[in-house]
Amino acid sequence: MTPTESAASALQDHAALWSMGEIRAGDVVSAACDALVAGLDSPELRTLAACTRAEADYDVHDLLPGALYELGLTFYPIASDAGQKAAARALARRMLVGELTPREFAFRIHQRYGHELPLTERIAELDDEYDTLEYGDRTATQIDAEVTAEARRLAAHPQVPAEPTDTPG
Repeated sequence: MTPTESAASALQDHAALWSMGEIRAGDVVSAACDALVAGLDSPELRTLAACTRAEADYDVHDLLPGALYELGLTFYPIASDAGQKAAARALARRMLVGELTPREFAFRIHQRYGHELPLTERIAELDDEYDTLEYGDRTATQIDAEVTAEARRLAAHPQVPAEPTDTPG
C-alpha cells in the first residue's frame, strides 16, 4: 500500500470511528493533517486539517463529510448500520497493529454493539468467555487467538479506493 493509500485508509477509519463515538474530533483533524502530508489534497481536507483542538469538536461535524466526498471516501452518518460495521473493521485493524489487545478489542466491540450486530456477534461471545475463564475449559491465550482470527476476518474487508475519485462514497 502506498503512503497515499495508507493515509486515505487511515482517514476513512478515523471518520468511521468518530461517527460512532469511538474517538474524538481532534483525532480526525490529526488524521487529516497526516493525509495532507502523505499527498492527499482537497480544499475541504485543508480546512479540516487547519482546525484547532478547540474548533475540532464544533467543526468536524460540518467539514468531514465534504472532505471525504472530495477524496472519494465514505462518510458514515452517526450511528448508521454501515458506520457501525466500518467502525468495527477499523477497531479490528487497530487491534491487529497492536493498538489494542485482543481482550480490549473484544470488550470494546461488546460494549459498543452488544450481541446486536451480526458482523461482530462472535466477538461479543468471546468477550463473554473472557469473563468466565475461571469456570471454563479454555485459556486466555486460546480466546486471544480466536479474537485475533475474527479481527483478521473483519479487517479483510476491502479498503478505500487506491486513488481519490470524483464520485461520492
